Amino acid sequence: MALTAETESRLYRSLRAAAGAAAHLVALGFPTAVAVLARPGSSLFSWHPLLMALAFSLLMTEALLIFSPETSLLRSFSRKVKVRAHWVLQLLALLCALLGLGVIAYNKQLNGKTHFVTWHGLTGLLTVLYTGGQCAGGLLLLYPKLLKNWTLAKLKLYHATSGLVCYLLGCASLMLGMCSLWFITSVTGIFWYLAMLCPLLTSLVIMNQVSNAYLYRKRSQH
Repeated sequence: MALTAETESRLYRSLRAAAGAAAHLVALGFPTAVAVLARPGSSLFSWHPLLMALAFSLLMTEALLIFSPETSLLRSFSRKVKVRAHWVLQLLALLCALLGLGVIAYNKQLNGKTHFVTWHGLTGLLTVLYTGGQCAGGLLLLYPKLLKNWTLAKLKLYHATSGLVCYLLGCASLMLGMCSLWFITSVTGIFWYLAMLCPLLTSLVIMNQVSNAYLYRKRSQH
């Protein structure tokens, strides 16, 4: 029997809620697993994977999920509170990313290794720079009158889509990091595949959220 439009809508919302809940669990679980694996403090390098996992798996994911209508941890709060929490989490993510980049650069310098010669290193550098630019661009939303020819709605649309690109770059960097010698010698078999699924899952959830909140709405206006 064919499903009614109302039933399909409820089913879709339920699936989004389930996927969002899974994204919250992954956002916390992945950095926790990395912390156990890296044992931060055991070496200078050990801080790099933890800081990057905190930046792009936990903090940035939660900063974006704040605006999820189904799974936001601040669902009952005002839009103003959500925006402030988003800013705090994004700035913390940027701080962790900069520290993670600084740690690995200094570690390579100490060991006489070449910087940014792998896909992981290049993507990671691009991601951190992009994150800094995205945070700076977000300031325009606080002072939209600085750009007289741009409406606030258009600024929000471009900030959201640019933020999605930034997040996907972060997920790609994490996945490339899981192809590094350090990771593949520590994590093997089914656990490696499960680890790779973590950023893939959260990226799909965030893509769906942004598409529904901005891109689909933009198309429907034409």
